[in-house]
Amino acid sequence: MLNFDAERFLKIERGAVALAAEIDAAAARYVAEGIDSVFFLGTGGAAILMYPAAALLARHSRLKVFTERSAELVLTDHQSLGSRSLVVIPSLSGTTQESIAALDFCRARGARIVTLVGHADTPLGKAADRAFVNFAEDDTSSESFYIQGLLIAAALLRHRGEANLHEVVTPHLAQLPRALLAAKASFEPRAARLAETFRHEPYHIVTAAGSAWPQAFYYGMCILEEMQWIRTRPVHASDFFHGTLELVEKGVSVILLKSEDEFRPLAERVEQFARQYTDKLTVIDPAEADLPDIPQAFRALISPVILATELERLSAHIGHLRNHPLTTRRYYKRVAY
Repeated sequence: MLNFDAERFLKIERGAVALAAEIDAAAARYVAEGIDSVFFLGTGGAAILMYPAAALLARHSRLKVFTERSAELVLTDHQSLGSRSLVVIPSLSGTTQESIAALDFCRARGARIVTLVGHADTPLGKAADRAFVNFAEDDTSSESFYIQGLLIAAALLRHRGEANLHEVVTPHLAQLPRALLAAKASFEPRAARLAETFRHEPYHIVTAAGSAWPQAFYYGMCILEEMQWIRTRPVHASDFFHGTLELVEKGVSVILLKSEDEFRPLAERVEQFARQYTDKLTVIDPAEADLPDIPQAFRALISPVILATELERLSAHIGHLRNHPLTTRRYYKRVAY
């Protein structure tokens, strides 16, 4: 595979999986202490990667669940944030300024703070009540954060006696990293073909629903925009027919990510429409991935993880063909803003 180290990938994703017992123990303690709300915070892409976990909790638990942008939260008087709140803040670097400010703000309200970081010896690693540490880099962090978020949601539900996701997830965690590697390798030839198709595209509409939506949002904003300077329009499939459909015509690229959950029909509705009006529809369906030893019940929970691991291959090929390394920036961490 192009510019890819399989052993490094396996080490990082196994590191995320290995946090399961620690996360479960922490969740048990927080549930016993009577938390009544969970805030998934973060900044930029890291915050988006917590959306699937938040959605699972919101659908299956009586906990109050919030996804808030760190920069906005500190400007509010959020009435549900307090001493019975659990706050989850992901930050790969552990140094994101907006997230540090949010941690301080939440601590002043008496909340319990959990951080997900790549390095323990960082402001967010050291200041949290509990820091879960798994080294990763940009090309491996999405899967790692998705897995950790899923483990948090499943553990909270288990200890509150509200859903059996923990029983669905836990037996197959050990197989997940290698299964993702197999999916990545299988997607490699298509990634190369898509990159050749996309290399000159000036603009993409990126859409999805359910657990796939966060990955569509993330890929459009953090990869195509930030890392490749390609204009995108991420739009939820539920909103597609309330504005964005009028932009679809021959020659317009529409990238549709499907999920394997109950929201799949929303994506299929977009697919049926787009096939009639554009000659540049790309559908990426995690159901087509060959994941050895991963049963359907678990697959339905990890659609964004599968999509992230496949799309990383597309990113590698696009960056190579466009002679635009994924690490190249004009403004991000280069100028004051």
